[in-house]
Amino acid sequence: MTTNVLLLAAGEGSRMLSDTPKVLHELAGAPLFQHALSATADLDGRRVIVIGHGGDAVRKAADKLDERILFAEQTKRLGTAHAVTTAAEALAGAGGDTLILYGDTPFIRAETIRAMQDMRSSGADIVFLGFEAADPARYGRLVKDGDRLVKIVEYADASMEERAITLCNSGVVLAETETLLRLAAAVGNNNAAGEYYLTDLPVLGASEGIVTKVAICDEAETLGINSRADLAEAEAVFQQAARTAALENGVTLVAPETVHFAHDTVLGRDAVVEQFVVFGPGVTVESGARIRAFSHLEGAHVSRGAIVGPYARLRPGAELSNDARIGNFVEVKNAQIGEGSKVNHLSYIGDAAIGDGSNIGAGTITCNYDGVFKHRTEIGKDVFIGSSTMLVAPVRIGDEAMTASGSVITKDVPAGDMGVGRGRQENKNGFARKLFARLRAAKAAEKG
Repeated sequence: MTTNVLLLAAGEGSRMLSDTPKVLHELAGAPLFQHALSATADLDGRRVIVIGHGGDAVRKAADKLDERILFAEQTKRLGTAHAVTTAAEALAGAGGDTLILYGDTPFIRAETIRAMQDMRSSGADIVFLGFEAADPARYGRLVKDGDRLVKIVEYADASMEERAITLCNSGVVLAETETLLRLAAAVGNNNAAGEYYLTDLPVLGASEGIVTKVAICDEAETLGINSRADLAEAEAVFQQAARTAALENGVTLVAPETVHFAHDTVLGRDAVVEQFVVFGPGVTVESGARIRAFSHLEGAHVSRGAIVGPYARLRPGAELSNDARIGNFVEVKNAQIGEGSKVNHLSYIGDAAIGDGSNIGAGTITCNYDGVFKHRTEIGKDVFIGSSTMLVAPVRIGDEAMTASGSVITKDVPAGDMGVGRGRQENKNGFARKLFARLRAAKAAEKG
């Protein structure tokens, strides 16, 4: 059965104390709403986001993620049921079921959603997601009769007996789309907050013979982000889970607590990651590669047997072939490094391609930017680039060519040739002694 996704993301998030909409705050390098949607990748229905505060920014970010996402605007935030009714037009004719998620609740798992779908397939008309709370605090309580959910009571409206219940409401709901929209439109606001809540659905549905049940997940999945402290806690939870998964998948983390992952980091078996490595979004490290200490990678691909760092930076578009070497204080951006090639010291390689088996000397810079346009540097196979070479793009160095140390290369170097681009050296006899004597005398006069 088709399952649509309705993501509620209209909240202002005032406790974040931020001009940025709450759902755009980042967790592991991706906005919160993206994490919330990540578990729905296998669902085949429409995706609708209810926007409100900062809606244009949320819309722009969502369009980058998936241009097929639809939007509904909740101009007045009057509760979850009200939010659902604002999406009625976007869901019109969608059919199937609709799953309601929240843009500030990033850890709901795909397995949990499948469990809710299984419960729907087994006869439940509406499925709420609940959890056993260690500290129920002010969560809404799920009141059951046998396996049926009778009602959901908000803490402010609950009796003392109901407040003793530890089965709590996550807010996540799965229901047949037309039933959901019809019941949401019928919800009233006779509660302490005067708002329209989806928590009324079990009672409204029961009057029509609609069966509502509860699927249960681990409390950790329901962690919601309402403050900077919550965001920091969520980051810690994510990082610990990512480290554990990497170790269980055969990756060596020399000091796991110091490695920082992004939401989409991929590490192959037998990869080794040393201390204080940061992975930004879009990084794949293949089996047998080694990322040495204090390196930063983003938007990069590291192939088998390659070594990166220590103190290296790979920026978006960096592609390292098998057994490539990127050493200390080297930055690579939008560049392909050939198999077995080495860039070992103090260099910048940007907008470039380096063939197999080449060696780039210390202090080499590909001068790729003229102030307006970016230009490429092409370096062939088995090339030797001397230390402190400036390669002024666009320029090509042919196979088995070389450059002399200290050269500024502004023209192509044909295959097998050596490029030399230095000014003529001139030595001035005795000038250094005379200059230093004059400078020291001037300094002594200042002190005197």
